[in-house]
This record gives sequence, structure tokens and C-alpha cells, in this order.
Amino acid sequence: MTPEPVPAELSARGLSLAYEGRTVVDGLDLEIPAGAVTAIVGPNACGKSTLLRGLSRLMAPAAGSVLLDGADIQSLPTKQVAQRLGLLPQTPTAPDGITVADLVSRGRYPHQGWFRRWTADDDEAVAEAMTATGIGDLAERPVDELSGGQRQRVWIAMALAQRTEILLLDEPTTFLDLSHQLDVLDLLLDLNAARGTTVVMVLHDLNLAARYAGHLVAMRAGAVAAAGEPSAVVTAELVREVFGVESMVAADPVTGTPLVVPMGRHHTA
Repeated sequence: MTPEPVPAELSARGLSLAYEGRTVVDGLDLEIPAGAVTAIVGPNACGKSTLLRGLSRLMAPAAGSVLLDGADIQSLPTKQVAQRLGLLPQTPTAPDGITVADLVSRGRYPHQGWFRRWTADDDEAVAEAMTATGIGDLAERPVDELSGGQRQRVWIAMALAQRTEILLLDEPTTFLDLSHQLDVLDLLLDLNAARGTTVVMVLHDLNLAARYAGHLVAMRAGAVAAAGEPSAVVTAELVREVFGVESMVAADPVTGTPLVVPMGRHHTA
């Protein structure tokens, strides 16, 4: 009997990330639960996207380290990292004139090599990703002719086609209407359930994060303010501390997960 694959482990130790000498993430320690869905939340400019760039090796640490299965990710070969860890950045850019099918196919590039050419498995991965994201009818369309929501789904398909053990997504619901937001988040849950893929996503919507993630990381000013199950993390005190908003926290009537009801200045006692 073939043993079940062991999910890859990703963590940060004393991680500091900086732009031109300005520290954005400062001495952060973080454990990403393997095989789970993690959402990173927090106010604008708190370091969420920067943290994701550091975890994916797009940014080299100013201090500390990111560990992939216990090894410093900076020391690993680029192709090895790309085969195990996929990233969908916040504002990806496609080459001019590239078609949807060609862009999604690029998700298979890390699996190619001198002695490993395109195979039926690659075709299957691309077709499955396009079907899952509902873009099959767009296959021959140039990406730059699509709407923002359609383009976002194409980029997600490319990340899915990579078939990595870890998938990092920075605001995957950007440009999507509510229906497509839920479609994408349901898709990520399905991927996690079917393959055990470790999913880490930055989300602005705290309620969607609490509904879809099994593990929540709340950030403030480049540090982790709280981390754990949404039911333990999402409290009125945390929302006040992290977001500066007075709120009530109730049970979501659909899922039972925490539901934040912000008050606003005109509705406080």
C-alpha cells in the first residue's frame, strides 16, 4: 500500500522583512498548520502581503528565516521550491497577447526539465484547473481582453495547475463579485479536502476568513496579534485591538463560525 503523502511544513522564525531599510515585518514567529486552510487578516499596511512574499521566497529576510520542512527556504533550489510551493500574488501580470490556456499551462513549468517533457499528466492538471475555475470556454481568449474577475480566475487556475503541496494566495477574491468570491473559496476548501493541500490566503473580509479557514492569523503592525481557530481568535476585543473598530461578535447562522457585526461611530452607545 502506498503511504499517504506527508503535507509540507512551512514556518517562520524571527522573520523580519524590509523595503529599502524600512521594516515591515519585525521578528515574527509563525507556524502554518500543514494540510489546513489558514487565513491571514489585518488592517491595510500591517504586513500581510509582505509576509506572504517572505514565505514564498520572493523576499529575502532582513533577519530570521523561513523554513520549508525544516530547511531554510533560501538555501533550497528554486525549482524544488516551485514544485512544492505555489504563489498567487495580489497583482500578477501576464505577457501581452498570451491566451488563457497558455497562461494556465505555465503552472506546469516547474515540473519540466531536460529529461521531463510535457505529458498526459500535465494536460490533465491544466484541464482540471480550468474546469474547477469555470474558465474552459475562455481557453483561446487573450488574457488581456478579459474582465478583472475572469482574469483572477485564470490566475487561480494557473496556481492550481502547479499542483503544489502548499498554495499561497494574496487576496484571491480581489475583483470578484460575491458569488464568485464564494466559488473561489469553496474551490480552495475542496482542494484542501481532496488533496490535503496546505492553503494560506490573505483576506480582507474577516467574516469570510472566519467561515472558510480552520486557522486564523491576525496581524497588526508587522507582528502576529493572535493565531488559532477562528472561534478562539475572533473576539470583540481582538477586532478593537487589531482593526480599531467596535463590534459585536455573534455566531454565523449558516456555519456557527464567528460573525463580526461592526458598530461604527453612529451606532455606538
